[in-house]
Amino acid sequence: MRRLLVLTLLAVGVRAQASGNVFRYVEKDGTIVYTNVPPAGKNAKKMQGSFSPAPAASEPVTAKASTPADFEPHINTASHRYRIPSSLVRAVMHAESNFNRHAVSPKGASGLMQLMPQTASEMFVKDIFDARENIEGGTRYLRVLANLFRGDMVKMIAAYNAGPEAVRKYGGSVPPYAETQAYVRKVVQLYFQYKEREQGAAPGLREAKIDVDDDAADRPDEQSARD
Repeated sequence: MRRLLVLTLLAVGVRAQASGNVFRYVEKDGTIVYTNVPPAGKNAKKMQGSFSPAPAASEPVTAKASTPADFEPHINTASHRYRIPSSLVRAVMHAESNFNRHAVSPKGASGLMQLMPQTASEMFVKDIFDARENIEGGTRYLRVLANLFRGDMVKMIAAYNAGPEAVRKYGGSVPPYAETQAYVRKVVQLYFQYKEREQGAAPGLREAKIDVDDDAADRPDEQSARD
């Protein structure tokens, strides 16, 4: 049976400790622990980078000319596996973390695609700060939302931010939360910017619909199949 590992963040004050070091170690039960406090008596590894705040939904953004090269294979693999446009994966990642693998929100969402620990566990993510796993989990969650909302991208994006229940609560509309509405506008804007950049085309007819694939979210990735 595949064992899921639980992420634990210790003593991380996101805003106050944004420039602190990041240490990683594994407990005897397999729990992966990240902390900004050097752990005593642990075989901890000091990681490159540091915890830093995730960008606010209201911050203006423009698609980058190129995304970090080491993320590209993971984006392309996950988008192909779960049939989610790579431009949407890039847009969500950009809005969520600005491509910072160590981004942490005040609510505890973490990594490139800002997964909450519970969501990460449900998407079979063992190490939430591992770029491949985080991208894989975030894209898989987008597929779950695509199936849930029949490919309606606006509802998917709103649910990624506010949760599926919030979208249902308001009859399938974007919830009237300032953060969520700003987030949806940002991600949709980034999606079309990345789509146009990838296609090398001038802005044209804009369509925001994703095919429904009820089996894609249940399709395990190659690494998961080996664990």
